[in-house]
Amino acid sequence: MKIIKDKVAKLSFVALLVAMATAMFYAPAASAHGEKSQAAFMRMRTIHWFDLNWSKEEVAVNETMTISGKFLVFAGWPETVDKPEVSFLNVGIPGPVFIRAGSWIGGQLVPRSVSLELGEVYEFKVLLKARRPGDWHVHSMMNVQGGGPIIGPGKWVTVTGSMSQFVNPVTTLTGQTINLENYALDNVYFWHAVWFAIAFAWLLFWIKRPLFVPRHIAVSTGKADSLISAGDKKVGMLFGVGTMVIVAASMASTNEKYPVTTPLQAGLLRGMKTYQMPESTVSVKVDDATYRVPGRAMQMTLTVTNNGDSAIRLGEFNTAGVRFLDPAVHEDDTNYPDDLLAEEGLTVSDNSPLAPGETRTIEVTASDAAWEVYRLADLIYDPDSRFAGLLFFWDANGNRQLVTVDAPLIPTFI
Repeated sequence: MKIIKDKVAKLSFVALLVAMATAMFYAPAASAHGEKSQAAFMRMRTIHWFDLNWSKEEVAVNETMTISGKFLVFAGWPETVDKPEVSFLNVGIPGPVFIRAGSWIGGQLVPRSVSLELGEVYEFKVLLKARRPGDWHVHSMMNVQGGGPIIGPGKWVTVTGSMSQFVNPVTTLTGQTINLENYALDNVYFWHAVWFAIAFAWLLFWIKRPLFVPRHIAVSTGKADSLISAGDKKVGMLFGVGTMVIVAASMASTNEKYPVTTPLQAGLLRGMKTYQMPESTVSVKVDDATYRVPGRAMQMTLTVTNNGDSAIRLGEFNTAGVRFLDPAVHEDDTNYPDDLLAEEGLTVSDNSPLAPGETRTIEVTASDAAWEVYRLADLIYDPDSRFAGLLFFWDANGNRQLVTVDAPLIPTFI
């Protein structure tokens, strides 16, 4: 019976090793991202991305493209999400299909985390270099410490060519030019092989001993001391001492070979330059907001006052990257992603020009399948069911004004 138990235990251990190896070396390709799975309130009430531009829809390996635009750090940031006091401008892509060659906020290079202020607008740009061929969904994204990644709108970009041709040359502080794509790759393989061999030898040593079931029985019956012999202790000490010797020797060798090193930079950049939007002369009060579930439409009752000197009209409602337009006022000419653009999705009860000094109450409807496709309608099931977004008004000369809105959202099922 004991022999059978040992064999079963050993076979189970081998199966576990095979499963671990499969998980390590098999990685199925990813074709898109999980932005739809991110809570609707996270996308609506944190970072509002607008005026986005993907410079190219097709690039070859080693060619560059940019994502640029603006984002507003919403003043009504949800209490359940840490404030963006430590944030990092990033991109959402399925693995290293591009490399981020540089990123800027307000014209300043931001290779590290930054501190953002609530209620402010920032201009940004991210420079990407194509690495792996395929069709990839490329998103803007902001990583917030304690809040996680806040993903923005994404667009499909095609990368052509061969990954074997990719190079990533950089010049070190000592003047040496290296290719980061394969720099010291043989050394990486060597040390991985060394530590895998040591770990495998350690596991093999214990495979010959009684494994899971016999050990459990021994421990349960108070015979745990019998499981480890004096020879086992000597082997354990040998592995421990050998590991420390290898680490010390390799560290000394590395310091001798690379005497000039600098630590990774991890400071926080503060005082980022904000983007000054034209001062808004429009005030908006949300009197009521409902989401009609059968019609996949949000309806708002707004009281709008024009305090400026020129007549204005409402042309766009932007929330969570989805844009609802009134084509009679504004049409998109930026080649924005089709699935995020409702070109005729905004309906206003009275969208005639609002004269200077005039106040008007209007019914605004934002309708499109994107409410369900991008799971924005899930907001009605949150314990704090509030929506937020950006309203854009235009005058006859094409001047634009931005107004933020934030209010409770009540669902209707009829």
